[in-house]
Amino acid sequence: MHNNNKINELAGKIQRNIYQGVQNDLLDNDKLVQIIELAGSLLNLQTISAYAENNKLSYNGVKKHRQIINIFGCKFVIDNL
Repeated sequence: MHNNNKINELAGKIQRNIYQGVQNDLLDNDKLVQIIELAGSLLNLQTISAYAENNKLSYNGVKKHRQIINIFGCKFVIDNL
């Protein structure tokens, strides 16, 4: 449980720093996009259709058997294992 507290604390610090960076004009849109792209690459984030095509799977198979999340109204597969 101690490790989980450290993870939550780190995530909170990252979120606060990003928020403060935007509020203090230290992070512009380009930098925010870079942060989003980094997070997406760490998650190996792909749309369901791209994931299905890249892995030679059916769309419905991916939808039923992979971790799907909704970001900004779009569905993505997380496959960072």
